Amino acid sequence: MPTETIRLPARLHALAAMAALLERLDNQPRSASAEQYRGVVRQMQELLTEAEGEDSLAALLAIAPATAELYENLHYSQAGLCRSPLEDALNAELAAVAAITAARKRPH
Repeated sequence: MPTETIRLPARLHALAAMAALLERLDNQPRSASAEQYRGVVRQMQELLTEAEGEDSLAALLAIAPATAELYENLHYSQAGLCRSPLEDALNAELAAVAAITAARKRPH
């Protein structure tokens, strides 16, 4: 995790510690077994569920990309890529529409 400092309520300290661990595991492949990694992810899922609605959660997710990705995946069925920047998503959609339009105009 970056060295940026944020203030979190005590109830989110376990989540922050696990987020730091998950970041380390993501940045150092093979530093943990697949089962250990899955165990961390399972714990993170529980902690993220408990943290729903916390004001400070967004600040933590902003500095912990692996945790933010996990959070987004947990909510994908309800919100899609809810943490992906809207401008990037819009630009990708516009590029896809332009490519499809250009392909349709090409002679066969």
